[in-house]
Amino acid sequence: MTHKKEDWKAGLYGDEVREKLIEFAESGWESIPEDEREVWFSRFKFWGVFHHRSGQESYFMMRLTNCGGVLEPGQLRAIAEVAAEYATGPVDNPEFGNGWIDLTTRQSVQLHWIKLEDIPEIWEKLEAVGVSSRSSGGDTMRNVSGCPVAGKDAHEYVETRPLLDEIQNDLRGDNALANMPRKFNISVTGCREGCAQDSINGVALEPARKLVDGETVRGFNMRVGGGLGGREPRRARSLDVFVEPEHAYDAVRAFVELYHAEGNRENRSKNRSRFFVDDWGTEKIREAMAEKVDFDLAYGGTDLRKEYTYNAGRSDEAGRHDHVGVHEQPDGRYYVGLNTPVGRVPADEALELADLADEYGSGEVRLTRRQNPLVMDVPEAKLDELLAEPLLDVHSPDPDVFTRGAMACTGTEFCSLALTETKARMAATLRWLQANVDMPDDVSQVKMHFSGCTADCGQALTADIGLQGMRARKDGEMVEAMDIGVGGGIGPDPAFIDWVHQRVPADEAPGMIKNLLDGFVALRDDGQTFREWVESTGDGTIAELAQPEETDYVDPCLTDAKQSWYPFDDGEGPAPTAADGTPMEADD
Repeated sequence: MTHKKEDWKAGLYGDEVREKLIEFAESGWESIPEDEREVWFSRFKFWGVFHHRSGQESYFMMRLTNCGGVLEPGQLRAIAEVAAEYATGPVDNPEFGNGWIDLTTRQSVQLHWIKLEDIPEIWEKLEAVGVSSRSSGGDTMRNVSGCPVAGKDAHEYVETRPLLDEIQNDLRGDNALANMPRKFNISVTGCREGCAQDSINGVALEPARKLVDGETVRGFNMRVGGGLGGREPRRARSLDVFVEPEHAYDAVRAFVELYHAEGNRENRSKNRSRFFVDDWGTEKIREAMAEKVDFDLAYGGTDLRKEYTYNAGRSDEAGRHDHVGVHEQPDGRYYVGLNTPVGRVPADEALELADLADEYGSGEVRLTRRQNPLVMDVPEAKLDELLAEPLLDVHSPDPDVFTRGAMACTGTEFCSLALTETKARMAATLRWLQANVDMPDDVSQVKMHFSGCTADCGQALTADIGLQGMRARKDGEMVEAMDIGVGGGIGPDPAFIDWVHQRVPADEAPGMIKNLLDGFVALRDDGQTFREWVESTGDGTIAELAQPEETDYVDPCLTDAKQSWYPFDDGEGPAPTAADGTPMEADD
């Protein structure tokens, strides 16, 4: 028996949802029948439109899609203008104010506090410059990840930008494949750092080489069935398949079609691609794919995984672990990677960033999987001027160790699944750690990732220190809390964190992290990274060092525990709006 959401999608899904969404927008929030809202909200997600959580009725998040993180000249400006005009809510966030863009861990952008009635006009403004929200949510192929500097990386091993564009236009653009069993992630890595993080994607291409007719050919090895979430993560598994660049698209499509046709559509807790690979096994999948393509599937080539450094916990000397800083392009120009703590950029700063990209570079901005923007194509003669701009004091190309490594998902501020607030809390935690923990000069990275729940959109399982939202009782009161683990990372040997302490009250977590880091500083060998130290230290010792502790850290919303309509406002929730945008009387 299929799941009810499969029945909803069978009734209407994919491109056809857009016309109905526009109809509701023109008629207003109240035109969506209350008993049908769950169905329509599920369908809207295909077009990147997510209803906020309860208490925020009539407000939506809009997620955009930009393959491989590329924002062409003019696109960031249009997004920022939309954020300033349409993405403002009824109250200020105490940390970030009102009106911002959120950079995501899949190299894209999210906008919040969107009213249903404004969506057609928002689409018109964004699509005029080539920005779309299509296929950015729901049970479909999500934004395709790639090296954010593909085509402009002096160390790129195999060219990927044309392939990424083909996947975006022909595969994700195919409405016949819109209705997948569950959300599905594709990545293409052509660089030596592995920055598309192939290990945690449904289907992934990674750089490799192979002898073909006596000549060395550069291409890709394939992996399938990676993913996080639900405390059941999987590393993507090798198919023992090597594909040359001209065959790469067809190979990816073959697996997508196989999962689309054969994936479980009954049990939504067991129907992601990683469970499909569990059930079928890589050998059976390889055989089925061989029947779908018109070329022979070659066995896997020699991979470059041993060189991977991106979020891998390796030393700086081994290679880049992110794209922050100043880096030379093959054409002699430079890209400058800026650090954006927890991925949130106020609209005015996003507009200023677009100005800087126009003034000092080509106007193109690219986004990384670590929620950071890159200003592209900066001539060497303009570097010093760009680096002296005041905005780079806020979004620095040379940030402190804690800020550089931080990521956070949306959290209870807007998400219906999350158990804790994330972004403002992480920002407060970073400041406290900066003031209270002294790190050695040779430690440039400690990756801290915060997810508001076990769906792990913040990729906590792949962090040096991973935090996942929970709830706990403290002094007889329900409080926001988190499970905390260590030792994750993506690289030559992908690893997920081991849990150290669970249900740690949020106000005791910074003290626990400080105690852990103090132990690391005292016990590490010279040059040892945090992940290397964790791997060489026993679990019991780490648990003893990392004791939760109350400190002078003040948590922004310890006792909220999702009881209020907004973590930073105890008053009544906002009223829904009529078709013209005016407030209506709230039911509550």
